[in-house]
Amino acid sequence: MSSSPSTLPEAPPAADRRRWLALAIVMTAAFMDLVDVTIVNIAIPSIQRDQGATYSQIQWITAGYALAFAAGLITGGRLGDIHGRKRLFLIGITGFTVASALCGLAANPEMLVASRILQGAMASLMVPQVLSIVHATFPAHERGKVFGLFGMIVGLGAVSGPLLGALLTEWNLFGLEWRPIFLINLPVGIAGVLLGRKFITESKAPRALKLDLVGVVLVTLGMLMLIYPLTRGRELGWPTWGYVMMAGSLVVFGALVAYERHKTAKDGSPLVELSLFKVKSFAAGIAVQTVFGVVMGIFFLVWTLYMQLGLGWTPLRSGLTGVPFSIAVSAAAGMSVQKLVPRFGRKVLQAGALTMAAGLLVYIWEVDRYGTGIAPWQMALPLVVMGVGMGLIVAPLTDAVLSDVPREHAGSASGLINTVQQMGTALGLGLVSVVFFGVIDEEVAPYRLPAEFEAGFENALGWAAGVLVVIFLLMFALPAKPKQQVEGGAPVAPEPEAPEREAALSH
Repeated sequence: MSSSPSTLPEAPPAADRRRWLALAIVMTAAFMDLVDVTIVNIAIPSIQRDQGATYSQIQWITAGYALAFAAGLITGGRLGDIHGRKRLFLIGITGFTVASALCGLAANPEMLVASRILQGAMASLMVPQVLSIVHATFPAHERGKVFGLFGMIVGLGAVSGPLLGALLTEWNLFGLEWRPIFLINLPVGIAGVLLGRKFITESKAPRALKLDLVGVVLVTLGMLMLIYPLTRGRELGWPTWGYVMMAGSLVVFGALVAYERHKTAKDGSPLVELSLFKVKSFAAGIAVQTVFGVVMGIFFLVWTLYMQLGLGWTPLRSGLTGVPFSIAVSAAAGMSVQKLVPRFGRKVLQAGALTMAAGLLVYIWEVDRYGTGIAPWQMALPLVVMGVGMGLIVAPLTDAVLSDVPREHAGSASGLINTVQQMGTALGLGLVSVVFFGVIDEEVAPYRLPAEFEAGFENALGWAAGVLVVIFLLMFALPAKPKQQVEGGAPVAPEPEAPEREAALSH
């Protein structure tokens, strides 16, 4: 998106009473997207049993959403600049609602995977408009209050998503088993469309950049060539074509860099602003965001599969087990931004990486000690430690990465940060077949299967802890005392012309 200050939408007079209704609508959409991501993980074992999905299809139910969301994130934001944020928001929420219905009505795993990919693509049109609509609707002096509300929504979504998914799956409403986790989006989405048409004010960027469709194609192709063979390779016996595809993805990414240089010289509207990578802290921050996404992609999927398929726990028991983790993340995130980072700077993020790694190691020790007899209360300690570590990272990381970026490029940088985080998550979900399923022997007697899942879980956590140590080292390239992007006393996105940063709030 354009990083020129001329693209800032003009804030209307504060007398526009509809702005609070518009806020409620877009916040509800952001909440729906966040819950939809977290609600699916807890229901995946039920989906696998009901649909007879293979392990690779299980991965694609989550990875397909993340990949489609990442591929369309920057493009969705730019389309809003060009054609109108209200218009793209309404298209996105309509498509998201239709895709949710298709997910809920899926007759087989293939239809569910395809519907999830469509859902992710529609979210990439809907979510980037949210903060941009806020900037276009609210005067500057009110935005601090608005972003505080967004923080509350994110915290609520993090806690309520897994619990809501567990309850809907456990209740088996109308004999639909897992399907209500998707169908619940229908009334919310329909209300959002009807109310959004009436109460959201249209806005556009007066001088929006052109779309870089070639860049979008190259990014998507490169990620598919990397993730598809990782996901399918184990089931197919790691064929030669898989290694060729993964090697070829590097060639595609190289072609992307070359084309973006050409695009910059030609008309100054590349998908990726390559000059940003000359800023050492930004380049390192992009690496941190990507690799941290990998950790998240691995952990949350294998954690759910371990509890439900390995230990045989119900979705509700699994969902309740995660509550201490969510509370710890929310509490640590608030403290890190308000108290710790202003005083200790980069050290807070590094402490978060080591704390999270320590939590994973404690988890491995407990799983090894208690085996399949482990209880939810015994998991509370490592989950709280992990949650504190994650909270110290996620809240201040974007500000730290953007700290040395020139203000005129802050919008483009924000969009890129959120995109690579989603791509990292998709890559982590692809790696689950290697670090988790690759350890599990499905041919053993049924009574041995829990021990296989236990071994796979320990192996995956070991890899995740090692990756967090790498993140700790990469963080040395971040500014010692990151500048905090604030407005009205609350954390605020650095530039409104790149609304795709909303993804950071939603995921």
